Amino acid sequence: MLVLTRRLEESIVIQDDIVVTVLAIEGDKVKLGISAPRHLTILRQELCEAVREQNLAAARHAELDRAGGLEAVRRLLLPEAGAKHE
Repeated sequence: MLVLTRRLEESIVIQDDIVVTVLAIEGDKVKLGISAPRHLTILRQELCEAVREQNLAAARHAELDRAGGLEAVRRLLLPEAGAKHE
C-alpha cells in the first residue's frame, strides 16, 4: 500500500485522469473530492462490501430456485420418481 500525506486542498493524481483532493478536515474525518471519468464506478468501501454481499445472497437464492425448478421438471417428466419421494 502506498501511503501519502496531503494537506487541505492538496491532491493526488492517479493515471492522469483521476484526481483525489482533500476538501476538508473536521476532527477525525477527511472529506475527499474525486474527479474521474464517468465510466468509472467509485464507491465507499462499506458500500462495495454491501453490494458484494447482496450479489452473493442473490446468487445463492437463484441457485436454490434453479435446483427447485429442476426437481419440479424431473417430477413432471418422471411421475413415478416424484411419487417415490413423496
